Parts: sequence; structure tokens; C-alpha cells
Amino acid sequence: MRSLLFSRLRPTARLLLSPIASVSFTQATRPPLLPLIPTRSLHGQPFVAGSSQPVEADPSRILQLATPQAEDEEDSALNEFLSRFVWAIRPQIKDAYPDLPKETVNSMLLVICQKVVALMDSAAAVEDSPVELSEDLWKTVVEVSDSVQQAMQRDRMREDLKKYIHSEEVKEMCRFAADIGIRGPMLRELRFKWAREKLEEVKFYQSLDKMRKQAQEQEEREKRALLTSGSDEQHSSPGAESKVTSLPQRKGKIKFKIYGLDLSHPKWAEVAEKAAEFDEGYVPGEPREPLQPVDGKSKKVENSILSLNAKRDDPAPLLEEWKELLRPRRADWLALLDRIKEKNALLYIKVAELLLNEESFEANVRDYSKLIDAYSKEDRIEDAERILKLMDERGIKRDVIVSLILLHMYSKQGNLDAAKQAFESMKSEGLKPDSKAYSSMISVYLKADLPRTAEKLVREMEAANVKPTKEMYMELLKAFAERGEIDGAQRMTTTMQLSGIQPTLESFTLLVEAYRQANDPDNARSYFDHMMNSGYKPDDRCTASMIAAYAKQNLLDKALDLLLTLEKDGFQRGIATDAVLVDWFGKLQLVEEAEATLQKITEKGDAPFEVHVSLCDMYSRAQIEAKARKHLKVLEARKELLRADQYDRIISALIAGRLLEDAKRMNERMLTQGFKLSEATATALRAAQAMPRYKTPTTRGGKP
Repeated sequence: MRSLLFSRLRPTARLLLSPIASVSFTQATRPPLLPLIPTRSLHGQPFVAGSSQPVEADPSRILQLATPQAEDEEDSALNEFLSRFVWAIRPQIKDAYPDLPKETVNSMLLVICQKVVALMDSAAAVEDSPVELSEDLWKTVVEVSDSVQQAMQRDRMREDLKKYIHSEEVKEMCRFAADIGIRGPMLRELRFKWAREKLEEVKFYQSLDKMRKQAQEQEEREKRALLTSGSDEQHSSPGAESKVTSLPQRKGKIKFKIYGLDLSHPKWAEVAEKAAEFDEGYVPGEPREPLQPVDGKSKKVENSILSLNAKRDDPAPLLEEWKELLRPRRADWLALLDRIKEKNALLYIKVAELLLNEESFEANVRDYSKLIDAYSKEDRIEDAERILKLMDERGIKRDVIVSLILLHMYSKQGNLDAAKQAFESMKSEGLKPDSKAYSSMISVYLKADLPRTAEKLVREMEAANVKPTKEMYMELLKAFAERGEIDGAQRMTTTMQLSGIQPTLESFTLLVEAYRQANDPDNARSYFDHMMNSGYKPDDRCTASMIAAYAKQNLLDKALDLLLTLEKDGFQRGIATDAVLVDWFGKLQLVEEAEATLQKITEKGDAPFEVHVSLCDMYSRAQIEAKARKHLKVLEARKELLRADQYDRIISALIAGRLLEDAKRMNERMLTQGFKLSEATATALRAAQAMPRYKTPTTRGGKP
């Protein structure tokens, strides 16, 4: 215990004791203190061990130890500690030995303090000292020292805060706060907050100064060591030549690194060469020919080509004329294509496809891949596949670059089978997929609603030492959140943190959304609070997800309490949150509240499309025919945006509101879009059609 205590004392510069154990020193477990105290104190004053007789020991020595005449900063802190320590431990000694006179208690305290001072002074003092204290007494000493240490730290903090509470900067901020109406306890709290921030700022810069001084001292020590070693070498070889007659030769090759990537490796020379060939249109080993001058008639024809309208004009006749005048070779055709591309990208595609059939152009696989890439960037998938088919018919073998272009194209289109085929083709060619290839493949899996398969690709990337990007993790987290798959969302969050990606407002929002989809508002609120405790202020989208989670369980009181709390902190509801409230009020048939919230939405901007679904549902069930049909008309005008569940909800509401003809019309439009009614709604529609046709008179907003 003593050695452990000593190891904790030395790093604190002989100031404070650190906590090791917490054992109470009570009458019931009285330690054998007096038999372990020697017959002579460290100051030479005799006393009888185990005796209750007064000992001729001067108790003022404790006070002398606590308040010396001359002291430096370290001794001052030590004396303050001992003074507080004696005051705190004296009641415990009296409780343990209530029959001892005051003089004996003072002597015992003197021995304990001397032992503590000797322990903090040096290791030798601990070993050579004849004083022995019991194990329980050591625990009590440590416990008391811990409380004294905490009290001293609090007092030091208060003293430091006093300096900054009365600083001009804090006073100026308080005056400004008072001018804008902040007074009373809130102003007092802000004043302490600003003082603490100022104190932390000062301590931060003090730590920087300390680190700078330490670095300078380290540099000076290294220089002295270097000079010392240099002088030793000079003394060891007095006849050595001190002049430098030539530069030292470098051993090994120079290495260039950018963000940890070794660019001196031979593979990068091959990559650079292939990139240059790709950009310039040359195949490996193709000789570079000088360009022919374009002037005279050929220049006029070229200007005519550049001025063509790509959508309306046919460049073939002018190309043929330019060919007859110039007799171009491949290099000349490539130069013409470059000039056309700078002028008109669409015309470039048209001319490039015509040149595939030109014999003097000598088209190769790179020309086909460029054209396929250009079509894919323009989202002209059929044209890209047509060029790919033409390349296969002419016996030109696909290479890795073609497979990569096809992968990106089919990923963008969402064609899973074709993207998988291109991805496997890349692997079969021996190319290790890079981050972009994996990103395209993950994207197409997510579009196909296969997030678990996309997650396997992320694990494959990690195994292949290809670092996934933050965007990949966020896309997977979003996919799991939209499906309400809590396990997947949690795995993505944990993986991001292990990869060094810190949580963001977006990741917290997606976790709240995941628990909303999983119908778990309690855990959604837990992450919502965690987000706020992490320093992020919830935005309109995150708050809307949280309110929607409460709406699923119809916890209106908790939702309103959350909104009131946020509004006290300055949060202002946006369109997303108001849209959720409109939908919730509509389901509860709170028509006036829904209309009031709708008014706030219209003041901020246009109402989202989903709001019209909610209002059509509400007014239909409330049998307010005019307003129901008004919003139904908006939905029919944008029917391509309706999902199957929204169609089902609208038709069910129209049936409940006795608007059977409208329900039948919406069902027909739903079928034309390839959607089917749920079994319950389909049964309700058939039952309504079988009943006699009648319409309930409207009483709220509609015409009777």
C-alpha cells in the first residue's frame, strides 16, 4: 500500500495525495495505531507508546509545519494541504480514540504528518523511517487526502474564475446581454459560462507555450549532443580534412510520396504511359506522326464543320470534302476531333461515330470505348449498346477500360445483371477493382434494394485493402434506415466509428429514421438526445423524423413536449415537421388544427406532395366533399409520383367518405401504373359497389 501510494505521490510534485482506497476509520474497526508509534518522534520529543498520559510534545510544531516563515510556491501548496489534512483527519482520530487527551491526539497527528511529509520527500525517507502505520490508517490517510485534494482544486478553480469574471471582456458581454433583455439568474449563469470559457482559452495557450518551451529545450539538448559527438570525432582523428571538396552521393532511388502513396514504384510509370495513350488516342507502339497544316480550302471546310448544328445537320459531306482536300492520316483526324470537342460536344459524338467507318482513321478499341463513354454520360444507353454491339461484330475484343465504362453506365441506369457481368469481366481480366468500381457496384445493389449484398462488397473492399469512402458508408446507412433494419444501421455506424469517421448530424438523423421505420420511438428519442448532447442542433428533417416516430405510436403529448423544449432553445419548425403534424392531425380528424398547420406551411413555401395525400384522406373521411376533391385533383395531376401505399390510402379514404366514383377512378389509374390494392381495401371497394348508391350530405365545408 505504501509503495503504491508513493508511486502516486511523486508525479504530483510533492503536492497532493491521490485516492487509492476508501475505508472508513471507525470505532468498530479501530486500527492498532499507538502500539506502532515509536517511543521517540522524528523531532526528538519522547512519548510513551500505548500510553494515555500526556506527552511533552509541542503541538504547535504542526502549525509551524503548516505555516513556515519563508516558503516558495511548492512549500506553500504543501503547507496548505497539511493544514487542511490535519483539520479533516482530527475528528476521525477522536472518533477512533475518544478517551485520549488532546495533547496525545496532537502528537499522533504530528507523527502522521511527518510520515506523510517523509513519504513525499524521497523514497529513502520512506524506507529508513522507523515510524510504522497500520494498513487501515494508511487507507484513512489516503481517503482524507483525496477529499482535501478535491477541495483545494475547487478553491483554485474559484480563484481563477474570479480573475475572469471581472475581466473587461466578460463585463462587455454581460452589458450586451443586459441590453437585449437577459437578466437575473440566466445572466449570472452566462457570466460564469463566459468566465470558464476564457479560463479554458488561457490554459490552452499556456499549454501551447509549455510545449513550445519543451520542444526548444529538446532541440538545444540535441544540438549540444551533436556538438559533443562532433568534437569527440575531431579529437579522435586530428589529421582529418575539415574541408568539403565534393557533395555526398545519394544511396538508393528518390522516393516521391503523396498522402502516403509511393509514386516511385515502377507501376506508376506504366499507369502514366497508359493514361497518355488513352488521352491521345494512340495504341501501344503506335508512331506519332506530324500533323499536316490545315489552311486554304481545307481550313474553310473545317470552319464549316465546326459551325454545324449537331441535331439538324449531317457532317458526312463536309468530312468527305475535308478528306479529299487534306488526305489526312490518323493524327490529323484526332486533331480535328479535339477541335470539334472543344467547340461542340454533341457534334463530336456524331463525327466520332462516322469516323469508325473511315479507313484512314484506323479505329481501335480506344475509339470505341471513348464513344461508349460519351453516350453513357449523355444517358443514351441504347446508342452506347449499339456501339458496343458494332465493336463485337467487327471482332474488336473488349478490354478492362470498356468493362469499367459499362460498369459505371449500367450502375447509373440501375441494370443489376449487366453491371454484375461488367464487374466480373473486370476481375477475370486480372484488374483489381478500385474504389470507383466498388462504388458503382454498391450503388446498383442499393438501387435494386439489396443493401446486405452491398454491405458484403464493403467487407470485400476492406479485405482487399481498398478503403471504403464515407459516402459509401452513408449510402448503406441510409438504405438500412429506410428499410427499418436496425441491425444493419448499427453495424454501419460502428464500422464508421472504427474507421475513424465521427458521427455527424446526417448519421444521427438516419439512425432516428431507422428506429422510426422500426416503430421504436424510445430508441429514436435516445439517439435524438445523444445527438444534442454531442453538440449538434437538430434540423427540420431530423425533428420531423422524431415527430413521425411518436406519430406511429400516437404519443401526441411527448411530441408536443419535445417541440416546446426545442422551441425554447431557438428551434423553428420547418415544412418537413409541419407536414408530419398535418398528417398526424388528419388521421386524428383534428381538421382545424391541420388547417392551421397547413397555413404555416403555405407561409413558408409550397406544400409537399405528401401533404395533399394527408388532406385528401382527412377531408374524405370527414365527408367534406369540396375540399377532398380539390386535393384529389392535385394528386391526379401528379399521379406519376403516387406510390402503391398512397393509392391504397386515398382509395380507402374515398370509400369511407362515400365518394365511390372517385374511388373507382383512382383504382383504374392505380392498375394502369402496375400497382394493386391491398386485400382489405379491395374488399371494401367491392362491398361499396355492391351496396345501393347513395351519398351522405356534407355538413362541414361542402355543399349539401
